[in-house]
Amino acid sequence: MSSLSSAKESSASTRRPRQGLTKRDQLLETAWQLFYRDGYHATGIDRILADAGVAKMTLYKHFRSKEELILAVLEKRSDQFCESFSRFIRGKKRAPERQLLAAFDWLITWVSSKEFRGCFFQKAMAEYQDLHDPIHQAALAHKAAFYGEIRRLAVEAGLPNAKALADQLTLLVEGAIVYSHATGSPMPAVQAREAAWSLIKNARR
Repeated sequence: MSSLSSAKESSASTRRPRQGLTKRDQLLETAWQLFYRDGYHATGIDRILADAGVAKMTLYKHFRSKEELILAVLEKRSDQFCESFSRFIRGKKRAPERQLLAAFDWLITWVSSKEFRGCFFQKAMAEYQDLHDPIHQAALAHKAAFYGEIRRLAVEAGLPNAKALADQLTLLVEGAIVYSHATGSPMPAVQAREAAWSLIKNARR
């Protein structure tokens, strides 16, 4: 579910790291862009180093392996996501019930952007399919945190059976991300918002 204050996960083409970043942050930023665009397995360490303008010695000073680099990228992107998503849904001081619906406003904005290429965390779980793989587990933990936020909002809104509602709303989000990416259209996210509003209203009955 990347900074998401602007509801964008990546650039369509890799950019040079911004000025003022530390070497570690340059590596993380460049690795994220390449992993998101080209995939985890397809992106080699040498490519990351070349695009980041960082020496191999510097890489291994911060990360002992490519796996460790991937885990650090996932952690950073998850932190950025949580912060910016929270800022988005609370930006207009909405009531908790409206914050639930705002999650789908955010989703529509994100999947409508030119930079949208699917979910960084879904991609990680697809490439690292072993359920016990640390990378799969890290991506899954991010998804669990997002689900927890949706469930918390449902509880704060005083909606009955908040767990079941959060299950349904989260499935709508995840499915809309996949189908929007597959079709290149934001309509699945728009339809997911409509379905979410029906679920929220019905939960009140």
